[in-house]
Amino acid sequence: MNSSTTDQLIRYSKIILMAYISFFGLMVMYSNFTDYASNYEYVGHILSMDTTRDNPNLSYRAITSPMLHHRIYWFIITLEVLYTGFCLLGTYHLYRNREASADAFHEAKKFSIIGLLIAIFVYYICLQVVGVEWFNMDESQTWNAKDWARHIVDFILPLLIYMAIRIER
Repeated sequence: MNSSTTDQLIRYSKIILMAYISFFGLMVMYSNFTDYASNYEYVGHILSMDTTRDNPNLSYRAITSPMLHHRIYWFIITLEVLYTGFCLLGTYHLYRNREASADAFHEAKKFSIIGLLIAIFVYYICLQVVGVEWFNMDESQTWNAKDWARHIVDFILPLLIYMAIRIER
C-alpha cells in the first residue's frame, strides 16, 4: 500500500474539491462572456416577471428597464468572477501549503472560504432568495433556475463547512 496518511488525503481532498468549484466558476464565467445574450435574456425575464403569473400584489416588484437588467447582470458576473478568483487563489494557497504545519494549512484556507461565501451569496441569496422569493422565478415555466441553483448550493455549503473545519494535523 502507498505511504499516504489520512491527514494527507484530507488535505488533498480539500485542494481537489476547491479545484472542482474553481473549474465550475471558470465554466460559468466562460458561458457568461461567450453567450452574454442568452444569459442576459434569462436575467431580463426573471427581473421583468413576464413569464410568471400576473398578480397585482406581486407585479409591482418587476424591473422592466433593460439598462437595469444589464447592470444587475454585470453585478452577478462580477460576483462570479470574484468567487472564482478567490476559489482559484484559495486552491493555489492550499496546494502551496499541503506539506506545511496544520496551522499554516488552516490559514491557507481563508481565500477558499471567502470565495465559497461569495458563491453562496450568488446562488443562494441572488438566485434562490431574491429570484424565487422576490421575483417569483419558480413560477416561470421557461426561466426557472431554482433547482439548478439549489444543486450548486448543495455542493458549496457542505464544502464550506468541510473547508472551515480544522481536522488536519
